[in-house]
This record gives sequence, C-alpha cells and structure tokens, in this order.
Amino acid sequence: MSSEPEILFERRGCAGFVTLNRPHALNAATDNMVRQLAKQLDLWENDSAIDRVVVRAAGERAFCAGGDIRALYEQYRAGEVQKSIDFWRVEYTLNHRIKHYPKPYVALIDGIVMGGGVGLSVHGTHRVAGDRYSFAYPEVGIGFFPDVGATHVLPRLPGKIGMWIALTGWRVNAEDGAYCGLATHRVTSSQFPELERALETDESVGEILKTFAISHHKGKLEDEHPLIDRIFALPSVEEILAALDGEMNEFASQLARAIRQKSPTSLKIAFEQVQRGGSLDFAEAMQTEFRIVNRVAREPEFYEGIRAVVIDKDNAPKWNPPALEAVGEAKVAGYFAPLAASEELKL
Repeated sequence: MSSEPEILFERRGCAGFVTLNRPHALNAATDNMVRQLAKQLDLWENDSAIDRVVVRAAGERAFCAGGDIRALYEQYRAGEVQKSIDFWRVEYTLNHRIKHYPKPYVALIDGIVMGGGVGLSVHGTHRVAGDRYSFAYPEVGIGFFPDVGATHVLPRLPGKIGMWIALTGWRVNAEDGAYCGLATHRVTSSQFPELERALETDESVGEILKTFAISHHKGKLEDEHPLIDRIFALPSVEEILAALDGEMNEFASQLARAIRQKSPTSLKIAFEQVQRGGSLDFAEAMQTEFRIVNRVAREPEFYEGIRAVVIDKDNAPKWNPPALEAVGEAKVAGYFAPLAASEELKL
C-alpha cells in the first residue's frame, strides 16, 4: 500500500491544482478522495486568490478509471451496503457541485477516464484531451449503470452517440471525444507541462486553451455517426440488436457482440436513462441516478459483475435474468421510482 496521500492540493499562481494520486490503482476514486475534493472546492470558491481549478492525475495510464469497486464489493460481502449508498450520496453531490462551480474548472485528461472519473471531469467548464485520452461508460458490463451524471450528459451528445456509449461501453479516443463534445479541447500530450504553467498565470482560461489546442483531426466516430444515429434511435435494445445484426458490416457486428456481453438488466436501465434524461435538468438527473443506485446496490447482479471482471477475472458473469426479453417494463420502472422522502438525494 502506498503511503502517499490519495489526492493532493496546491496553489500555483492563481490556480488551485488538484492531483489524483493513486496511479497504482489507475487513480480510482475513493470515499476519502471525493470528500476531500468537495471540501477543497468550498475553500477555493471563497478564496479570492484562486481564479480557477485545474484537475490533473499522477502517472501516465489513467486520469481516473472509476470508483473503487473492489471496496464496494467488500462492503456488500460484509453486509455494509449502506456505506456504499453513503458514498454515492457524497459523490453525486460533488458531481452537482462541479457542474455549478462558479470558477473555471479545467480537467487535464491524458489517459483512461471512466465511471467516477467522468464525474470528476465531464461536468467542468473545460475538458482537455491528451493523446492517451480514453473515455468510456463501461458500467453495463459489470451489472451496474452509467452514473455520475450520465443521465444528463449522454442524451445531450450529438445525435444518438450517447445511447451508443451507454449500451456498448465503447471507448472514445481523443479525436472522437473532441468531435462529440465530451472533450472541449484537444492538446498534444507533450504540451501538457507547458499548459499547466500557463494556467498558473492570470490570462483567461479560454485564451490559454485556444493557444494550445490543435486543429480537429477526423476520427472513426465521424464516419460511423450516421449508422449510430439510424440504429440507436430504435425504440428498444432488442430492436437495436436486430438492426445491428442486419447491417452485415464489421463495425455493426462488433457493436452487437459488445452489447450481448452486458447485463440485460443494466442494458434496459441504461436505455431508459438516456430516453428520460433529455428532459431532466442536472439535479433531476442526479436524483434519478440516486434512486437507481439505491436499488442496484442491494441486488446481486452488480456484485456478480465485479466478481467476474475484477475479483476472479474469469470474464464470465452469470446474469440473472440472462436474456433481455426477461427484463420486463415493470421491473425497469421500479428502479426509477421515488424513494422515501428522507432517503432522496437533496441538492
């Protein structure tokens, strides 16, 4: 175990710098990290010497690969699911805080950004993609659902890209992230140290990023976007799969294979999230996710997914039910139902 602090804070010029500091664990976010960041944002909001917040990560592999799902698994095994629920309450409140933070919030992303890491970055005013940028919402592959604000973010991506991301867990690279707006700027990795130094100055964040940003390079997503829009607009996961099967091209086949590996229950939840999310404001989206997580966290499906992918690593989860057709509308609706008033997420 590392004796280093999990998250570091420092003032550099007019910027408050945050460093996610668990490179050995791909900077996966812990309860401690989330709570410390929330506290520091409060302090910096009221500090006139801090003009902007810059979030970076230690190591070269990941910005943040998600939450500490091994810890969630152990809490479930110990009968301590409420600890996990408490973590999500704090995490979702932080996501809402970042979304409405009154100062520029700049995430420098040069590696994997998934799950909880998305929540620490995508809601900020500026998201900078380096060469190693790799974005994904892979949750349906572990019996979970796209959270930390996905209900608001995904329906607002161009066309049906959000639905495609939610159902496939597909990784989005730097060029494609900039194309669809997940990243606001594309900067070459070698320029990140100089960019950090520039962000310490009192020049406006927008002007600095304009200077460092490279011109758009067409990625694969731009070419595949028409197919995504056509197929992922269909009214059910089953119809999407059938349409992909009928396409007779390799990309469509890859997507169909990816979807079939996921939890049927999670796929139905994710589909419903994206369908509903376009009409919800950010607070409503986070409250919706908190309702879902209160149910999912108490069921074995999520932990079977963690077992298969993280614990035993056999990549052979036994989903229950095993087929999309067995996940009825009433079951899906139950995940979105209001909680008792005292249990709802209050923002």
